[in-house]
Parts: sequence; structure tokens; C-alpha cells
Amino acid sequence: MEPFYFKSYEKVVGQARNVNDLETELIRLSKEDPACVEYHLKEGHIVAWLNYIGEKGLAEILKGVSNPKEALSRIVEFKAIQRSRSRTKKFGRRANI
Repeated sequence: MEPFYFKSYEKVVGQARNVNDLETELIRLSKEDPACVEYHLKEGHIVAWLNYIGEKGLAEILKGVSNPKEALSRIVEFKAIQRSRSRTKKFGRRANI
């Protein structure tokens, strides 16, 4: 699958191959080039890429978000929920005795 390329005036300033990379790049680019992140969020590029890589849940959560800090907050929350779900599946629910 193709990575997501963050471009600023046709110059690639970052790339993400998965949700973890996306989070890392959002942190970095929010400091270095926040207008680039805002542009890709506003235009729906990140949401489209997330759908493309099969991250439909996160794509839905980021629809309409244009603020980089808000997007990052939602990604962190999404990942926490995913970790919690995977632990529940892995260990099952414990019975209270």
C-alpha cells in the first residue's frame, strides 16, 4: 500500500505508512509546518488515505477535523481504545468472585 505523503508546496515534508507513523508525523509537523497538516486535514486527504489502508474507524473519527491538535487527540484516543479492546480479546473478561 502507498504511504501518505505530507506535501507542502509540492515538496514532501513527511510520510506515514500506518497509524503510528501518522501520529508521529502529526506531532512533528504540527510544530514544524502546521499549515501543511491543516491543509491535508481540511481537504480530507488523511481521511481518504485512512480509508484506503483499511482504517475506516479512525477515518470516520477524523472526518471534518481540521485542527492538527484535535486530530492528534482523536488518534491517541482511538489507539487507546484499540489497545483496550485487544487486551480484552487476548485475556478475556475476568469473573468477579
